[in-house]
Amino acid sequence: MLFWIIAAALAAFVVATLWRASLGGEVSLGSAQHDISVYRDQLAEVERDLTRGVIGAEDAERLRIEISRRILAADRARAEVSDSARGPRLAVPVVAGLILLGATALYLRLGTPEMPDMPMSDRVAAAAELKAARPTQEQAEAAVPDQLIEPDPEFAALMEKLRLSTQEHPDLAEGFRLLATYEARLGNFGNAARAKSRFIALLPEADVRADDYAELADLLIRAAGGIVTADAEAAIGATLARDPANGTARFYAGLMEFQTGRPDHAFTIWRSLLETGPQNAPWIPYLRENIVTVAAMAGVDYAPPAALSGPSSADMAAAAEMSAEDRSAMIRTMVEGLETRLSSDGGTPAEWARLIGALGVLGEPERAQAAYEAARTANADDPAAMAEIDAAAERAGISR
Repeated sequence: MLFWIIAAALAAFVVATLWRASLGGEVSLGSAQHDISVYRDQLAEVERDLTRGVIGAEDAERLRIEISRRILAADRARAEVSDSARGPRLAVPVVAGLILLGATALYLRLGTPEMPDMPMSDRVAAAAELKAARPTQEQAEAAVPDQLIEPDPEFAALMEKLRLSTQEHPDLAEGFRLLATYEARLGNFGNAARAKSRFIALLPEADVRADDYAELADLLIRAAGGIVTADAEAAIGATLARDPANGTARFYAGLMEFQTGRPDHAFTIWRSLLETGPQNAPWIPYLRENIVTVAAMAGVDYAPPAALSGPSSADMAAAAEMSAEDRSAMIRTMVEGLETRLSSDGGTPAEWARLIGALGVLGEPERAQAAYEAARTANADDPAAMAEIDAAAERAGISR
């Protein structure tokens, strides 16, 4: 309500200012009317002077003519001012009303009238409160519907044996690794996460890989129905401490920021993931579908890069039925098409990295080397792009 009161007051002030400016013609109109009144008094004074004999008849006639001429001129000026002032005075309320109606309609469509203004400091505080109010892992799991997959009897019997084995041998890490894998296949993500956590706890600290914590984070989030709980956040942090470039952990870190009221942080993380790839990563479709919305919430006008060209599902199905020679020929044709396009039109760092890797796999080291040099030349001013291209070249066995 306070917003509308302030908006109405500002609108009234603007309209009043414009209206007052439009009344400038009335000042001129009043001045012309005053001049006419003065001239008429002068005519009366001439008649009195003539009666008293102060001036002669000839002088009186000359003065009457001059004063009458001035009266006519003042009357014409008054008429012109009146006609010219009428238009602006009528236009001000009409134009102001149209502007106010248009602005109100636009705000009601695009704005959020019921949402109070929130400075950045308040938004940060609200995000912190939202993060602190997250459900615990146990609470989140309890709210998730049953996701279990009914196994065939033989597999179910093997699972019972595996579960019993981990109970009988609680210090054997390998048993818990297997249990985590197969519990997840059954959709029992809660038990899978607990098995994975036990597996990590049994390993020497130096032997725990970043991917182990990334898998734990994934299992915890799946068990919680997609919510990044504090337990999952801890697993994400442990992953990134070991591998800051881990894609799974970075994706979930962005998801956590989004869920806790910081779309600006989520956009920064997800934009980097989307633009640096790899484009076949499992989170890329999700990012392509949602990042524009997240960017808008962060106050950023963002257009994601075009998806990389590649074989369609029909191409892949056809390739599966080809002979090895025909399949190799098809792959070479696709790679050559990508190479030609990048050479003529340029492309993204991810596309260059893809070409270098493909040529390396095809056993074309010279062409891969040429693509590598061209990619470095095209992206010389972008350190992040250079790092991606260098990494692709290293995987392909190409050196500078």
